[in-house]
This record gives sequence, structure tokens and C-alpha cells, in this order.
Amino acid sequence: MSQSRPDTIADPERHVMEKAYARWAPLYDMVCGPIFESGRRAAAEAARRVGGRVLEVGVGTGLSFSDYDHSTRVVGIDMSAPMVAKAEARLATGRFPHVESVMVMDATDLAFEARTFDCVVAQFVITLVADPERVLDECARVVRPGGEIILVNHLYSEKGLTAVLERLLARPARKMGLRPEFPFARLATWAERHGAVALIERRPIKPLGIYTLVRFRRLPDQAARAAA
Repeated sequence: MSQSRPDTIADPERHVMEKAYARWAPLYDMVCGPIFESGRRAAAEAARRVGGRVLEVGVGTGLSFSDYDHSTRVVGIDMSAPMVAKAEARLATGRFPHVESVMVMDATDLAFEARTFDCVVAQFVITLVADPERVLDECARVVRPGGEIILVNHLYSEKGLTAVLERLLARPARKMGLRPEFPFARLATWAERHGAVALIERRPIKPLGIYTLVRFRRLPDQAARAAA
């Protein structure tokens, strides 16, 4: 499968990201909470419009729990055990009855039956996993027809000085658990190849447009067969 990429830098290795986020876990809420707030809230708002049972891939420390409400039932997963431990402590306060559970899980091999969820949310995740297409395939598998996959990320700027800087920073950023050079074209290529999902929204998130919200809808079975 051919993919449009801005450079030849390989996808992140899992053990590198696990180490990075184990280091981030004690400071994540304080440092990353405010930085990611606009994107986090935009993703949760989109998920609330879908409603029902939500899988949050990359739940981290559970910062997003308060962004959902009684219209949703949330299951959270993350590859980082230290992050999940903090999410479990947050859940144990009893302040989030709409959150069913959180667990350590590999997003490339989700331990859920097909069509289990009404919506899958991945905030600041898909650009950092070792196999983004495999993760997206799993997201599409566990969401019901008519349900949505909602992504929020910084995506590669593709042109101008910002694009040049993102490429220069790509390698050193990996050790910090960041990836500034991931292009939207790779998501679009995945959707076209998959055949059972449709892009329904792509928009920058206000106020600065640093992050992009991307929504895919899982097609009904008959529509997916027709598109194949």
C-alpha cells in the first residue's frame, strides 16, 4: 500500500513511546492538560453527539473523563501502565459514573468483539503508535455501522516554514513522545483502502488551529459492499 509521507522517518517504536509516557505520567496532567484541552474537549463534544458506548483509545490519566456526560458510557484503554494507574485512581473517586472501566491494552489488537462501540475516540494517539493503519483497522472493526471514529491530532503542516521545522524536529521529538511530521494524507489513504469508512469532517480546532479534528463514519454493510 502506497502512502504519502513527508519524509522517510519510520513509525515510532512501541518501547520508545512506552518509556516516554512512563516518564510523562507524573507530570502529564499539569503540563499536557492545558496544552491539549481544546483538542480533548472538541473530541469529546463530537463523541457526545454520537452518544452511547464510547471507546477512548489512549485514555492516558483520564483527563477527558469530565468532558463526557451521562449520554455516554466510556471504556478507556492505554498501552502505558503508569498512565492507566493514574486513570484508575481518578475513576476510584466516584465522580465519573459514566466511565465503565480503564485498562492496559494494545490498540493494534483490541480485546473487544466487533461492533461493540457506538464511537471510538483517539486523542493525540494515532500519530504516535507503531502501526497507525493497524490501529485504525481495529477502531473500524469495533465500531458499529453508522458509528464514528474521532481523531484529534497535530498533523503535518505540509508547506512553509512550519513544515520545515516539523521535519527538523521529527527525530528528537520521538524521545519526548511527540511526532510533528504525520500527514493527513496518510489517514485519507487508509480510509480509501479500508473501503468501509467515509471521511465526514476535517477541521482545525479553534482558537489557533494547531490541532485538527478528523471524523470517519463506519458505513452500513450494504454501502461498504457497494464501495468495494
